Amino acid sequence: MVALLLLGVSSGLPLLLTSKTLQAWMTVEGVDLKSIGLFSLVALPYSLKFLWAPILDRFALPFLGRRRGWLIALQIGLILAIAFMGFQQPAQALQLLAINALFVAFFSATQDIAGDAYRADILAEKEMGAGAAVFVLGYRVALLITGSLALILADRISWTSVYLLIASVMIVGVIGTLIAPEPEGHIQLPASLSEAVLLPFGEFFQRLGALTGFFILCFIVLYKLGDALVNNMSTPFLLQIGFTQTDIGAIQGGMGLIATIVGALVGGAILSKIGINRSLWLFGGLQAISNLAYFMQAQLGRNYPFMVLTINIENFCAGLGTAAFVAFLMSLCNQRFSATQYALLSSLMAVSRDILVAPAGALAEATGWSLFFIISIVAAIPGLLLLPVFAPWNPKPVTVPKPR
Repeated sequence: MVALLLLGVSSGLPLLLTSKTLQAWMTVEGVDLKSIGLFSLVALPYSLKFLWAPILDRFALPFLGRRRGWLIALQIGLILAIAFMGFQQPAQALQLLAINALFVAFFSATQDIAGDAYRADILAEKEMGAGAAVFVLGYRVALLITGSLALILADRISWTSVYLLIASVMIVGVIGTLIAPEPEGHIQLPASLSEAVLLPFGEFFQRLGALTGFFILCFIVLYKLGDALVNNMSTPFLLQIGFTQTDIGAIQGGMGLIATIVGALVGGAILSKIGINRSLWLFGGLQAISNLAYFMQAQLGRNYPFMVLTINIENFCAGLGTAAFVAFLMSLCNQRFSATQYALLSSLMAVSRDILVAPAGALAEATGWSLFFIISIVAAIPGLLLLPVFAPWNPKPVTVPKPR
């Protein structure tokens, strides 16, 4: 668990360094808004990582085992790439900065492939909730470092120093990799790269059945849809009803983040007692019902104490749902292909977060905020209705076995 905590920090550190934190640096340096907007394309490796995930299943580096060898190589690459990024000059050499940022994003996305596969390989089913929660804790701490602390430091020291400092913090990932235990048993690698690409799909549907496998994929897309709709529109909603950016930043970025971490930790603890199936039911229901807090906020308007309550309830329940969901995704992976299968499953999860929520603004404009939040609750129901198919409340033996 200590190793997973440190690997969570390592996974989260690079993310904002190529997005929001980098945007702040570019703005201070006087880069035009059009160029800053185009830098969002740097994040493409996170969406496309499933394309090269089979390489990590097929090939093992000649040190530290199949997953840890890749992890430490990528972490060293990230330390160097982040440090080098600190010496860039956004106003003078924007193209070089873009190339550097793309390397950071690529190494980071590939580290996520290896880290997700390692979690799926090392954790027994009873440990998955706790493992997911601890990893999320490390990840969120990293976002605090690169999102809040980095901006505070940038007012006092140079951006070069900020990036060099964060590059040095990446060493915690190296420590986590070195102390991480190696998964037990010998895993046969795919015989060829084509096998590593094709077999994960066939094995997934063969093991679960074509119909059940299809329903599981639909569930992965839909389970957090209601939560994603609210998350996408929460800031515009709060601004429109009269809260200031400072109000939202302090509560949503501070207390809300802590509530998410606490929710993930509590969810992991409960999951270890009641199992993955029941956690998906319970936490999914709470995740949907929590959107009622935003509905009530729409009735009350600019009520500061209730805004604090609303953000904390929604983030806490989202943390619960995340703990169950990540544990479920890990339980679906075969150790032979865990890098490819988890990368594909997590890419499906991003469909609701990034694509299905795209019309959320137009929907809110057409319906008004109160009805929009009711619709967000309804949007969570289809995912929950799929649970009896593959995750019944009282499973007979183990509905979704974790192969070894």
